[in-house]
This record gives sequence, C-alpha cells and structure tokens, in this order.
Amino acid sequence: MRRENRLSAVAVLPQGLEDAGCEELRALGAHGVSALRRAAAFQADMACLYRLHLQARLPFRLLREMAHFRCGGRDDLYDGIRGAMDWERWLHPSMSFRVDVTGTAPGLNHSHYSALQVKNALVDQQRELWGDRSSIDLENPDLSLHIHLSRDGATLSLDGSGSSLHRRGYRAAMGAAPLKENLAAGLIQLTGWDASGPLVDPCCGSGILLIEAVLAALQQAPGLDRSFALEGWADFNPDLWHEECSRARNRRRGDLSLPAVIGIEQDPAIADQARDNVAAAGLQGVIEIREGRFEDQSLPEGPGVLVCNPPYGERLGAMDDLDSFYSALGAFARREASGWQLWLLSGNPKLTGALRLKASRRIPVSNGGIDCRWLHYALR
Repeated sequence: MRRENRLSAVAVLPQGLEDAGCEELRALGAHGVSALRRAAAFQADMACLYRLHLQARLPFRLLREMAHFRCGGRDDLYDGIRGAMDWERWLHPSMSFRVDVTGTAPGLNHSHYSALQVKNALVDQQRELWGDRSSIDLENPDLSLHIHLSRDGATLSLDGSGSSLHRRGYRAAMGAAPLKENLAAGLIQLTGWDASGPLVDPCCGSGILLIEAVLAALQQAPGLDRSFALEGWADFNPDLWHEECSRARNRRRGDLSLPAVIGIEQDPAIADQARDNVAAAGLQGVIEIREGRFEDQSLPEGPGVLVCNPPYGERLGAMDDLDSFYSALGAFARREASGWQLWLLSGNPKLTGALRLKASRRIPVSNGGIDCRWLHYALR
C-alpha cells in the first residue's frame, strides 16, 4: 500500500478490547495502528477501509478522518465546518444527515449544542447554494458526520457504517440484559478458542457468545448481509467494494463441521430465543441449545472451553439467589470440567467468590457501562 494513498481513521471499540482491536485491524491490513481509550487510530487505503467494514468483528464504528481545523469557539466551529469539505459534492439537499460530537472546546462544552452549530453551518451553506436544505435523520442518514473536539482543534470524520457495526442482522431476539455482538466476539478472541475442542456456555441466554465464536471460526464476515453509509459517499468505488465483498465471501469455510458447541439455558422462553438467533445466523446443526439446568448436564469429551456471562445483580437476578447460583456453577465446573478452561464475565466480585475458584487472569472490560472483569480459570 503506497503511503500517499493512505487515509487516517479511527475504530471505536469496546472499553477493554483496545489491544485486541488493534490486533484485528493489523490482521486485516491496517497500518500505523495505535491504541487509544475505547478506540484505535490507524491508516488504510480505501480497499482496506472497505475490508474492515465487512470483516472486522470488534469495532462499533469506523471513522474516516476528512479534515482537521483550529477550533477556539463556536464561530471557529461554524466556519471550519463550512470549509472542511466540498459540501456541494458530498451533501446535496436531497440527502439526509446526522451529526455526532464528542469532546469539548472553549465555549463548546455540550455535545448537543456543538452538533447544532455544525448542522446550522451545513444547512446555511446549502440554502446559499441551492435555496434548499437537507433533513436530519438520526436512524438511517445518507451521510453520518462525526466531530471530535479537543484543545488541539476539531476533527471531522465520516462514519462509514451508518448504524453500529455490532448489529450483525441475525439477532431478532434479545434477552433482558443483552451482550453486544462485538463485545462477545472480542471476549471469545481473548479465550484463544480455535475450534480444536468443544465450547460450552452453561448459562447461554440468547446464545451470543457461542454464535460469535462459531462465526469467527467459520470466517463468516459479519458485514456481508447489511448495507453501509459509505456506499453513498461521493467517492464510493463500486468495483473496489465488490472486490472486497467477494474476498470476504471467499474466506468463509464451506465445511461447517466443528467440535461440539453447546449452550445450556434453564428458561424455556430464552432457550427458544437462542435457537431463533442460531437459526437466523445460519448455524442450525452447528450450535446445540439444551434446555434445562446446567447442573443436570454432562459435558462432551474434552478438554474444551467453558464461557459464560451469568447475571451479576446489576440488571438481572436477586443477590441471594445469585450467591447460590454461582456456588452451583463453581461446583459444576469442578465436577464436570477438569482439564477445561473457564472464562466468565463478572460485574460483581462478591458473587464470583462463591465459585470457590482462583482466577489466573482478570481482564477489565466494560459491558453496557458496567465495570466488569473477563475472568480466566484453569480447571484441574
């Protein structure tokens, strides 16, 4: 990739998965990758940016930087936005747009007010050019703009995804405290599960950890069955896009045979949700959802990996019940999973003490704003 063809971009990532996100970006061809807080900066050519939208599993969003300008206040923001891009080419009044703002600058401490300044700059310019203006669409805009404010100035970026990249399209059914798909994919990546042994979730909920694990093992690109805002960009290259779509399709393994992948769920209604999600992801026959208590189940021949995101009292479950639940989970792991690896997402260290297991790794992550630990136990 010739340096002059590179563009600068930022991947927005789940907190705690910045290093894993950097690994993924590099593996898909990004250059100059560096970890930030809840993000990673990188450089890429357009083919690589398309590839990341189609194949990257961990980002929420991929932001293509378009302009940077000094911003000492609201007038600088208004004027800077007007001159940042060739808006006559990029934003016709027939197109809708949305504006997201992060960070602060002098006199610009509220993101809603800053976004209003950006919107006013654009629609005022449109009225001068065409006598008409674009509408605002927060759900499905034709052009999605992101502005980051800091002491160094303002950075204007385009969001190529439109809606968040964590939405894969297979998830019609969601539990009461859903784990986002990109976080699930990152947690699985951290386990090192490589489909050489069985994978079991003893309290699988809607099945997201297992689905993301299998999709990664089969190299199924998460973005192939959705549309992207970048397809409406003024410099969109359809031939290059189709090349990357073909490249992503050709990576998928044709052989769906894997070691046993099993989810166990006590609630019949939630077990049905998991089966619906598995079917929507095209993984019927690959992932088995068992209905019942994990205590009554036996594990396939191992060793393998146990993964789970059990309730931890923030959103689901009464604390008294949960203490006995964790105690039973620890007893199950010791009895049935000798030689296995257990990875458990914990938002409550008091509860994990009831497992009576000693964690060998504690990886900080954020799950929906809850400070959690992805805990690793080597079971003996």
